[in-house]
Amino acid sequence: MLQHLPSVIDQLATFEVLLSILAGSLFGGFIGALPGMGTVVALIVALPFTFSMSSPAAIALLLSIYCSSVYGGSISAILINTPGTPQSAATVLDGYPMAKRGKADYALGWATVASVFGGLFSLVLLVFLAPQLAAVSVHFGQVETFALIVFSLTCIAWVSRGSTIKGLMAGSMGLFLATVGADTMTGFSRFHFDIYELQGGFSLISILVGLFAFSEVFYRAAIREDEVKPIPNVGFKVAPWPEWKSRMRCLLQSSAIGSFIGVLPGTGATAATFIAYGEAKRVSKRRDKFGTGEPEGIIASESANNAVTGGALVPTLALGIPGDGGTAVMMGVLLIHGVTPGVQLFKNQPEIMLGAFVTLFFANVILLLIGAVGAQGFTRVLRLPEPMLMAMVLLMSLVGAYAVRGNPVDVIVAVAAGVVGVFLRLINVPMAPIVIGMALGRTFEESFRQGMILKGGNFWAFFEQPIADGILLLTLVVVCWPMIARLIRRRGMAEKTVG
Repeated sequence: MLQHLPSVIDQLATFEVLLSILAGSLFGGFIGALPGMGTVVALIVALPFTFSMSSPAAIALLLSIYCSSVYGGSISAILINTPGTPQSAATVLDGYPMAKRGKADYALGWATVASVFGGLFSLVLLVFLAPQLAAVSVHFGQVETFALIVFSLTCIAWVSRGSTIKGLMAGSMGLFLATVGADTMTGFSRFHFDIYELQGGFSLISILVGLFAFSEVFYRAAIREDEVKPIPNVGFKVAPWPEWKSRMRCLLQSSAIGSFIGVLPGTGATAATFIAYGEAKRVSKRRDKFGTGEPEGIIASESANNAVTGGALVPTLALGIPGDGGTAVMMGVLLIHGVTPGVQLFKNQPEIMLGAFVTLFFANVILLLIGAVGAQGFTRVLRLPEPMLMAMVLLMSLVGAYAVRGNPVDVIVAVAAGVVGVFLRLINVPMAPIVIGMALGRTFEESFRQGMILKGGNFWAFFEQPIADGILLLTLVVVCWPMIARLIRRRGMAEKTVG
């Protein structure tokens, strides 16, 4: 595939393509930073413009938007405690606490560099391994997806910050919310309690916006004005090399997790983000600092979610299976421009795949510019009086909650989730597990039920799949490890006491 690189660069080094990459990166970053908008909305808004563009320029525009919108969600997550996209939900856990401590500039620096590194890491990996990874993803069926989601759900315990019981209860709440509405297997509506408006189920964006954005606004409105401290030192700074060096393991590990999960059809960046965050906290020497503004939390979330963007192109282009809503939109544009994704694409048109990787390379590099420029823009916004700023957050959140499905009920759900979010804050229940449960709940249920159908209703047949067995065994180790480590520590202390 690399032998086509000179011709691909020649094809992309035109004014139209380069302008598309720059415009797409800036537009995607801006839309991604708006609470509730997200990647799919950004791609759909840009879709009509691609019809009159050449194929390379159209693909470049959408790929740049796809990449930068995932990163853009981290800006609002760090500065206003509101993830612009579901992929940035884990960034809130450490990004906002760091910003409140007066290190918003460093938080944005950590997020930006980690995003760029994750994106470039996945590209380097995929240029050499794309055909092999495509072959692996073919063997990843419903049983393997079920095992992966089970592993993903273990991160609920790791993000619960010392309150595992409350975290599990919150995660269960998220799983239940994912079941409300139409059953994708049978088409019947369930758990809507005879409320017609709930037959379509809950939107993840509405719950996300309500729990984080609305609850922040309501909470600030309820407490005394002198208790509210504006975010200081908003800007853009990159931490010195020694701090990065000590966290390089987290950066590499999370980028690898994001790249691998991106290749798996139907999983997406949200799952990758929480898996990477949970694993980072599990193995980190600084695990006690997670949730209080630890840079490793930002690194894990942002490197993983941006690494997914490169990985997701493999099933989309090589197998014709979109990994998420964003790649589904892009696949439609490819078909419009005469490019048919599938197993023959690698063989007959390898320059298409290589061109996509080169485009993502330039888009990731431009993210550094977006980080610096975006931070300066938000600096001016955050200097506004607090009531005006909170009104802007409330307005953007309302638009974001409505825009996803065009359903007014989603706005009501978001407001209700905001009220619930305030109550959860007061009783110290973590909100991230709710988002994790809801984000993974539908995939968890579908993969389990479809796997049961494939295995003739025999659950024990799930354990006859080698890949699934490996993932479930790893899940068991992760779940049992805290107890094992505690026993080892007690035995060591007992031996010291006897000695």
